Amino acid sequence: MAPSISVGLPPQPAAPDLAVLAEELGFERVWLYDSASIYEDIWIHLALIAERTSRIGLGTAVIVPNLRHVMATASAAATVARLAPGRLAIAVGTGFTARLVMNKGALSWATTETYVRRLRGLLAGEVVEIAGEKCQMIHHPDLAAPRPIDVPILLSALGPKGQGIAAEIADGLMTVAAPETPGAEWHVHMVNGTVLDPGEPATADRVIDAAGPWEALSHHGAWHLAGEEIVPMLPGGAEWLERVIADRPADERHLSVHQYHCTHVNDRDRPLLTGKGTPDNPWSGWVGDDADIAGRIAASGEAGTTEVLYTPAGPDLAREMRAFARAAGLG
Repeated sequence: MAPSISVGLPPQPAAPDLAVLAEELGFERVWLYDSASIYEDIWIHLALIAERTSRIGLGTAVIVPNLRHVMATASAAATVARLAPGRLAIAVGTGFTARLVMNKGALSWATTETYVRRLRGLLAGEVVEIAGEKCQMIHHPDLAAPRPIDVPILLSALGPKGQGIAAEIADGLMTVAAPETPGAEWHVHMVNGTVLDPGEPATADRVIDAAGPWEALSHHGAWHLAGEEIVPMLPGGAEWLERVIADRPADERHLSVHQYHCTHVNDRDRPLLTGKGTPDNPWSGWVGDDADIAGRIAASGEAGTTEVLYTPAGPDLAREMRAFARAAGLG
């Protein structure tokens, strides 16, 4: 079967309007990101979207355990599940991007697994141990929906260890690649990029603005994970690093590196993107015309993806959503 098509958005002032558009365009689900340093609050926006839509699924992509106490997440999930019965899904991850913005590495899989197990137990109405104490959702019937609250939980996992844990404790898997072999009943393939207008070159300024925010992650990640000494080995890395160093003192440098993370091209990143889109320097995301994007969706589905999650970026998310919906044959 062809995969369903969803869209990922940052919680922001325009998110409710964009979610209404996503429902009109035929997207299966709207997933919101969770990174408090650079986006507004995910649960507030999911509640707003729940009240403005009637069909489209809602999701977190992804909740980061250390940013939210598990009881607070359970209560938030109960609220949104009540506002939008049967429409909420929760994806949880180790917080790679959300923690980079705060100059921290990803959480351990042990921490993430424990969080998911506790969250599932709380929503089921069980007593779970948190910080050495017995905890439970004990809301009065007038103050929350009765437990159990049935909300599917997915795990964002890129490597074999995380994917093994996902198979054991989660209802689905979220990755940045199509599965190597079909397996998960619910496999979400997260993709980025932009659909070209007829005759539009892949090197156009609009394309840079739309595809560039995710493309720059190669330098952001290298700087954080491998260290400043590695960055000059990347194309344009030496000049990029000079701009970063000049902008902030060493203990604040991560704030420059991750500015406008995955949403807009900042001034330090823009020179890295000059010349992208040529045969010798192609985009890593999905950048192509309608037929190319449709082919990529089909190939991902054939590999075992059940849901393609498109994560548009740039200054005109509505345009990106309309173009991807058209290429995917929605509506």
